[in-house]
Amino acid sequence: MTAPADTPRSGDRIAKLLARAGIASRREVERMIVDGRVRIGDAVVTTPNTVLTNLKGVTVDGKAVKAAEPPRLFIFHKPSGLITAERDPAGRPTIYTALRNALPADARRVMPIGRLDFNTEGLLLLTNDGGLKRTMELPSTGLPRTYRARTFGEVTQDQLDELIEGVEIEGMRYGKINANMERSTGRNQWIEVTITEGKNREVRRVLEYLGLEVSRLIRTVYGPFELLDLPRGAVVEVRQVEVERFMRGLKQPGVPAEARPSHEHARNRVLRDRRR
Repeated sequence: MTAPADTPRSGDRIAKLLARAGIASRREVERMIVDGRVRIGDAVVTTPNTVLTNLKGVTVDGKAVKAAEPPRLFIFHKPSGLITAERDPAGRPTIYTALRNALPADARRVMPIGRLDFNTEGLLLLTNDGGLKRTMELPSTGLPRTYRARTFGEVTQDQLDELIEGVEIEGMRYGKINANMERSTGRNQWIEVTITEGKNREVRRVLEYLGLEVSRLIRTVYGPFELLDLPRGAVVEVRQVEVERFMRGLKQPGVPAEARPSHEHARNRVLRDRRR
């Protein structure tokens, strides 16, 4: 089913609406459409470019799609040893195994914003809104991600400082990286690393490029959101008013930087809310 070619565009693409309703990410929704799993009434949707003003009459796998709820955002302390996916062909436990009893009872399906590797732990943001997920994952949005890495090997602060200009490793270019030695004992160090692109295994690859072995990696910050002392496996929800304020401040095309609140200001507001 497609929108008539001569009909003026009004509304949004069905893939966008379904992602916003928390069915899946936009890319996953597009795959569902290709597989014939999405219908409007009795008609199978054949293209993600179908334009709708709402989701009335839309079903996925025969189930009616509920109206989208307001965007929600959760902070999850992901333990090591979990896959950031709904299912794993190898049968390894996923984040959804841990989330089963950690999320509020009224939470619908949530999607991870970005990923953490199987052996990486720490802050993982979750949302019910596919549009928010996509925007926060885009490198152009410029959200900082901070990690603490326990490493073994020899490195100096001068070497870490050189990463501020970025580095190319095996043909892959990594942008600005802010890395600082926290403490060291012999050849063992804790290093804090802040990136804004979030490429696959970026922190591990860069530290290994410097000759270091990474034995533990913990994400502590994503944008204005911090892990703080949240226990492993626990979830805390960001207040709705703070989610809406944060979304208004996200980088948008054509919006000058001075018109947006800084990530630091947003972080301070979120921290005040967490402490209440």
